[in-house]
Formats: sequence, C-alpha cells, structure tokens
Amino acid sequence: MDSLKRRPLFNPKGDVEVQKRKIIGGNTTNLNDFNHMKYGWVSSWYRQAMNNFWIPEEINLSVDVKDYKMLPKAERRAYDKILSFLIFLDSIQTANLPNISEYITANEVNLCLSIQAFQEAVHSQSYSYMLDTICEPQERNDVLYQWKEDTHLLKRNEFIGNLYNAFQEEKSPRMLIRTIIANYILEGIYFYSGFMFFYNLGRNHLMPGSVQEIRYINRDENTHLWLFRNILLELRKEEPELFTEKDIEEYREMIREGCEQEIQWGHYVIGDEVQGLTKEMITDYIRYLGNLRCTNLGFLPIYDGHESEPDSMHWVSQYSNANTIKTDFFEARSTAYAKSSALIDDL
Repeated sequence: MDSLKRRPLFNPKGDVEVQKRKIIGGNTTNLNDFNHMKYGWVSSWYRQAMNNFWIPEEINLSVDVKDYKMLPKAERRAYDKILSFLIFLDSIQTANLPNISEYITANEVNLCLSIQAFQEAVHSQSYSYMLDTICEPQERNDVLYQWKEDTHLLKRNEFIGNLYNAFQEEKSPRMLIRTIIANYILEGIYFYSGFMFFYNLGRNHLMPGSVQEIRYINRDENTHLWLFRNILLELRKEEPELFTEKDIEEYREMIREGCEQEIQWGHYVIGDEVQGLTKEMITDYIRYLGNLRCTNLGFLPIYDGHESEPDSMHWVSQYSNANTIKTDFFEARSTAYAKSSALIDDL
C-alpha cells in the first residue's frame, strides 16, 4: 500500500464482516454498531471517555483571581507561557484529528477519535475560561499569542506542527504512522512540564481552580494516550512492514526528540526559579516518561537509568488524579452533579 485512500462516506459495498475490519486500508460501511466490534478495547475506552464528561465553568476560579495577582514573577511568567503552549497544543489537536480519522477504516476507532476531538474542544473552552476570568483583556491576548513572539515557544510548536503538515502533503501509511507517533508524543510527553508546574502550584496552595481544570484535562489526555497506544499496537500487528527495525528506531528517535524538547522547554519556562521544582527534577521525570512511552509500545527504552518514576516526583501522580481530592476543597461542584443537572436542564 503506497498511498492511503480517504474512506468514502457512503459505501454500500463495504465489508460487513467484523473479521475483515482494519485500522487502515479496510473497506468500511461507516456503520456504527456497538454490538459488533473487532477491537474489544474500544468499548472500555468509549465508556471511560464518556464518564469523563465535565464542564469547565463549574470550577470556581475566584481564589485564582486573587492568587494570580500575587504570584511571584517566576511563577507568573511560567503560568502565562505554559498556558499559551497548552492552548496551542489542544487547538492544533482539535484541527488535526479529523485529518487522521478520514483515513481510519475501523468505524469503532473513529468513534473514539470523534470523542477525543470533542474533549480537545472542551480543553480549549477551559483555557478560555481561565484567561477570561483571571486576566485583564490585554493580558489575555498577550498570553494567547505568545507562541508567535517567543522563539522557544515557536520552536516547540513547529516540531509537532510540521509533522502534522507533512501528512497533509503525503498521504502514505508510513507518514500516517509518524503522525500518530506525533500525537502520542503530544499527549504523553509534551503536556507534562506544564502539568507538573500546575500541580506544584497546587501543593503550594496556589491557584486551586486552575489546578483542578488541569486535573480534568490530564485525565482526558491519559485516555487519549491510551487510544493512540492501542491504535499503534493494532497497526503493528496488521501492518508489520511499517514497523521494521529501521522504522522503530525512527519512531524511538521521534520520541527522544520530543523528550529533549520538553526538557529544554521545562528548563526555559520553569528552571530553578519556581519554588518546589528544579531543572534536575524536570529532566529526570521527562526521561522517565520517555522510557515509559517507548516500553508501552514494545520499543526499547531511550534513557539508561530512568526506568522508574523519580522519588522526587511521586507527588505528580497523586495530584494528577482528578477524583482523589474533594472538589469542595477547590470550591467547585462535583462532575457527577454537573452531569445530572445538565441533563435535567436539557430536558
């Protein structure tokens, strides 16, 4: 298969046998049938993603408005730049996911990609809510477009953006794999300097509403990471010619490059100036994540001596769990209450 064909929307001659279904290069009818799925993990993923539904505006940011004005210079700078980066990442994800799904021929996997695109839009809504609530109008625009003027930020965005653009120009199976690896890097590595910064604010009892927004976003991103990992594992079984030793080494190098850029970014935006974080902590944690992302795909790790989560960073996992800390602490309603209220209002 030298090039991919966009799946037809209406295809009465498509295969109805589940056994013939493929991630790419299949002959799909586009019929969504939840009772007959080839990929059993989709059902669990779909239910988890649906259960993760949340509404950004239900998190109270009144404390954050006061805290933001009082943040030390280093924390304020990091907050603005990291938020600008996260805004860009989720925006480009929202735009790119339909480009991938056009060439995915397993309809149940496309259902997952549709939910992910919706969740990325919710994340953008969340960032807008944070900016509108916390910042003055001019400050909001300055944060929003920092990626155009900050050369470090622009370089970060170019790595992923160029990989996504490459698939626009060459619709080949191998280029699709590179794009999916880029998604995997974005979801599993690129967010994490930002996440650890927000969780560090949380353990210093600052910006509690922002921290809770990030918790919910992090929870969503974990499901997205799970999705892309499973897509890649299925593709490795179905299209082994795209996972030769040479190919795998190229994919590992992409992950390594993503890690190195994330480390450089963390050093630039956080460094040793933010209380509770150091360059060494950032480096060790990102290298650990790089190894974890590789081994979860069946690849060899890329960094020696970083096989386990650093002792200094165990708190990140604790803070990343959106369900472990009562939302009353953050002056916000629970998501379960939010969902039931929304359903009643809609009826």
